[in-house]
Amino acid sequence: MEAKSPGVSASGRKPVVSGSARKLKDNAADWHNLIMKWNRLNDDGSTIANQIVNLKLSKESVKEAVVAGEDDQTPITRHTASASAIGSELEDRCFALTAILEKMAHLVSKMEKLASSTKGVCELQEFQLEHTGVCTPLFHTWAASHFEDVSSLLLRAYREELALKEVIVGELAHTSSADLALVYLSCWLYQPYLEPSTALQLESLLLETGHRVL
Repeated sequence: MEAKSPGVSASGRKPVVSGSARKLKDNAADWHNLIMKWNRLNDDGSTIANQIVNLKLSKESVKEAVVAGEDDQTPITRHTASASAIGSELEDRCFALTAILEKMAHLVSKMEKLASSTKGVCELQEFQLEHTGVCTPLFHTWAASHFEDVSSLLLRAYREELALKEVIVGELAHTSSADLALVYLSCWLYQPYLEPSTALQLESLLLETGHRVL
């Protein structure tokens, strides 16, 4: 769902937003849309990660069956073929999860540009304040510096979450511990670095810029 612009004003006309306010409003919408894309990728990645863990467990079961077959000298051709098929599918799923991670990294790269853009707008507002002595809120109540603070907070959270996901992708297919694999799955799904306050900051940003209404 895209972030929506505010509705018409009481006079029947849409409020005119220009200059620094226009840029910050556009950035807020971009933040929303990037995070919505991240959430969809996270859901897709969670599904793939779960498939990887299930394949790992199946592969271990086949290995145990092969060992048992060797011990009692029974044919193991069927088990070997099964292990090969599982290994091929596991490799495919690992590539798919890596592709998800790369898309997430691209989103964070775009978030970095948004944060840089917001910082530039705020520096311009501070420069104008120094020369005019006038400090008028661009929207409702926030000072320009608060937009930079929120942008930095969001960027930091998603950078940290991306770093965690890089570890998960690197370790998930190689861990021999089922318990550790479940921990990785939980971390991917619930995203510990994206605390409830992160979503609250985004909603506050959308509210301040008129993309949300009370």
